[in-house]
Amino acid sequence: MDRQAQRPSATDRSAPDRLLRCGLALEYITLAWNVAGVVIVGIAAMVAHSVALAGFGLDSLIEIFASVVVVWHLTGAGGNKEKLALRMIGAAFMALAVYIVVQTLYVIAAGGRPAPSAAGIAWLAATVVAMLALARGKSVIGRRLDNAVLVAESRVTVIDAYLAAAVLVGVALNAVAGWWWADPLAGLVIVYYAVVEGVAHWREGKSVAA
Repeated sequence: MDRQAQRPSATDRSAPDRLLRCGLALEYITLAWNVAGVVIVGIAAMVAHSVALAGFGLDSLIEIFASVVVVWHLTGAGGNKEKLALRMIGAAFMALAVYIVVQTLYVIAAGGRPAPSAAGIAWLAATVVAMLALARGKSVIGRRLDNAVLVAESRVTVIDAYLAAAVLVGVALNAVAGWWWADPLAGLVIVYYAVVEGVAHWREGKSVAA
């Protein structure tokens, strides 16, 4: 057999590098989007006194944290610490679930009445579309690279899209129908998913060799 035919071509060797660059680009886009989102949603939450928007702002902070963990891992800055990276993402999921439950119960008990937020509705709608597209890209690239951390973080991004959709429904119902209680309850939709994914990522981190 021809020895030259057995050697991997330059194209074959560069394919993983291109995928890695694409994965990093998606993480940087996610970071930029969520940094902007923290500011926009944070202001909207304060103006409207909305627990759902405040919770989504925290979710954006957790998404920033998860993206930083993945960039840290993909760039090699974290060495061979895939186990730690997966556990950190799992912990972020659990923190999100706890916050949403506590904050929702507090607001309902206090009887808060959030005001409508047009800016919040517009940003949430855009975020649903953006996060679903980014999650799809991360999942495809992560599987091609056989990178468990990138695949796990793609699920964090999907959860971010689901939460944006749930909060959007609650905020919209408050704005259109005056159902104030839909705002704080909207965040609870995502708690189940956050707990399941948090436990799954933590267990996955335990099964990965250090």
